[in-house]
Amino acid sequence: MNRLNVLRIGGVVVGFALVISAAARTVAQADPHIGTWVLNLEKSKYASGTAPKSQTSVYSAAGQGIKVATTTVNATGTINTEYTATFDGKDHPVKGNPDWDTTALKRVDARTIEFTRKKAGKIVQTARSVVAADGKSRTVTVTGVNAQGQKLNTASVWEKK
Repeated sequence: MNRLNVLRIGGVVVGFALVISAAARTVAQADPHIGTWVLNLEKSKYASGTAPKSQTSVYSAAGQGIKVATTTVNATGTINTEYTATFDGKDHPVKGNPDWDTTALKRVDARTIEFTRKKAGKIVQTARSVVAADGKSRTVTVTGVNAQGQKLNTASVWEKK
């Protein structure tokens, strides 16, 4: 193979890699959940005694799924929850959350994700996250129970930062 052909092949490989990289960034940017979200307690509705003092979630692209890192401040301290999951409906491990130790995600449409949360293999919560059409807020509804056995029926409103 002569030097000109090697340069052409190298140029094609580099060009292909750039196209793939740009496509991956476009997919991540197209998901309206990606970003930093801060809970707006004033607009949210919680069952008595279950509201946190504050909460921030960071959603980032992770392959064909998402990585979620949430910091919750409540009456007893700070909880850091973290997981990476794909939208395959299968259980994925969760670190740091006393209420649930796995989550299964399902994408309903471009702006909606459903979550099934389990503790020791038993479903304890279901959740639905819907990003508003303008992309500036999202509403998360949760039903189920927390680790203390308190019933949850929340509608939390989050603002994108």
